[in-house]
Amino acid sequence: MDEPNLFDEGDPSRWRLAIRVLAMPADTNAAGDIFGGWLMSQADIAGATVAVQAAAGRVVTVAVNEFRFVSPVAMGDLVDLYARVERIGTTSVRVEIRAWARRELDPESRHHVAFANITYVAVGADGRPRPIAESSKTI
Repeated sequence: MDEPNLFDEGDPSRWRLAIRVLAMPADTNAAGDIFGGWLMSQADIAGATVAVQAAAGRVVTVAVNEFRFVSPVAMGDLVDLYARVERIGTTSVRVEIRAWARRELDPESRHHVAFANITYVAVGADGRPRPIAESSKTI
């Protein structure tokens, strides 16, 4: 089966499946809904996996530039988080993340659940910002 086009802009080949995670009962509130903060955390982890590669080393989150919840995540959903580098600066990497959920009852369906844009800063062993090598900026 061909993968549907999950992204409405840009070159789809630049997107990477950063993480895939199952929404579990421990991730819900008293009403049984998945916490928004849980999904934000997963997006941050997904973005960091791409930023670490782009910066060729350790990064820290410095800004959540944008985060939009598009539709709810349900307990039991398999959540795929795709990410791509949007921009690499002197010490920073800005990453776009999109989250899609597959419902347990219909694993072939996909629902766009969130969009994020997060900035990470490359840091050295001392925890201070460090320059990103020019050779790493070709991603």
